[in-house]
Amino acid sequence: MTDQIAIVTGASRGLGFALAEALAPAYHIVAVARTVGGLEDLDDRIKARGGDATLAPMDITKPEAMAQLCRAVYDRWGGAALWVHTAIHAAPLAPASHMDVKDWERSVATNLTPMGYLIPYMAPLLGEHGQALFFEDEHAGEKFYAHYGTTKSAQIALARSWQAESVKTGPRVQILAPQPMNTTTRMRFHPGEDKAALATPYAEAARLLAEAGLA
Repeated sequence: MTDQIAIVTGASRGLGFALAEALAPAYHIVAVARTVGGLEDLDDRIKARGGDATLAPMDITKPEAMAQLCRAVYDRWGGAALWVHTAIHAAPLAPASHMDVKDWERSVATNLTPMGYLIPYMAPLLGEHGQALFFEDEHAGEKFYAHYGTTKSAQIALARSWQAESVKTGPRVQILAPQPMNTTTRMRFHPGEDKAALATPYAEAARLLAEAGLA
């Protein structure tokens, strides 16, 4: 097994799934998501590539669970080389004046609040030589994107602060821009869109990892 550890939060579907698979077997994948079935499918695909994974069916909105995860990674491997964060909640599009309170609360709880403890938890694991990848999806201020656009943009704002602060000290923080993809998230926003015109998560994973210098 490789001693290079990559933690992928949001690994059970979409871009996170594709990135985790693409990173194996160069990295041992610590795959974090709530959906056990998706993690098991990922594990099968990683093994088919000759790689290894540790499945962590956990909820990133639970600080104590994420603290436990990071401590377990430290105790077992002494740190991680890479953190890839793709976990997201994409509530249905709605006018700001008609947002569902539960959708708003879940958007904040998933897209924004975890950044406040995940960055402090992950930074010591990554050290000065590790890397963290985030993925922007700019919809701030767009009509009908109030909860997603606001919380996703705030997430990236936090990542940009960390990026600026760690230029000289590490870890290296990169913020990448995926092309529109044929994913569940995209279909929730644009259910009638022609899927054939969209990139696949696998194609985008390959492109983004090359852009990040990890391919």
